[in-house]
Amino acid sequence: MQGLIIHAGAEFVDYDQLRVVPTPDATATHVPLPHHHLVDMVRYALGFHQHEIVEEHHAIMPDGQRYFGLFTLQSPYSDYKDTLGIRNSHDKSWPVGLAFGARVLVCDNTSFNGEIVVKRKHTLNTKRDLPGIVAGIVEPLQEKRIAQQCAFDSYRNRYLSPAEFDHLVMTLYRTGALNVTRIADVVEAFERPPYDWGSETAWRAFNAVTYALKGKVAEAPQLTQKLHQVIDSFCEITDHRQLALLPA
Repeated sequence: MQGLIIHAGAEFVDYDQLRVVPTPDATATHVPLPHHHLVDMVRYALGFHQHEIVEEHHAIMPDGQRYFGLFTLQSPYSDYKDTLGIRNSHDKSWPVGLAFGARVLVCDNTSFNGEIVVKRKHTLNTKRDLPGIVAGIVEPLQEKRIAQQCAFDSYRNRYLSPAEFDHLVMTLYRTGALNVTRIADVVEAFERPPYDWGSETAWRAFNAVTYALKGKVAEAPQLTQKLHQVIDSFCEITDHRQLALLPA
């Protein structure tokens, strides 16, 4: 599934299998957190703040020492989806990590990217502080989603003339959001869209770019922000998009 990439030895597991993974004993400086406890915290925080989980996937290394997870959240305001990636380790490979964004990458080769990334070492205070850290990421999501939907409505209402679309594509190229080798793909998707993205608007352009980039935006979530920033400028969006891009 997009966002959780397993190709360095990890294996997909379900939640029940995750619950039986043994957790090493704590030491004076390292306090391992059971993998399923982290999942429970994330589930609770998402449910408490009324976010619908439509998919969740889990993976562990064969020895159970390292965990990777991904939650897909359905927006209550549109068909747009957000993702929350999490990871944990018992062998000090990395701290507890949470990554949120429209595009999140969690990979068993150690890649861990998102628009918002928070990491916390396994210390005596981790179990005490982690629920608050998780809640601190999840709580502002509703405002971010409302802001995101306002932006998308603006995209749908902003007609682009052929000259404006050309200028948009070149601006994306100059800002580094679009590689020169993908320009033809974006133009093709905009002029002959493979899906119904409506008329010649900024919304169609947004979808054409994300369609042409495909997996690239998952591997480099910062491209999503660059794309939004450029299209926002064409739609003269300021306040509500600024809110959406603020870190939690």
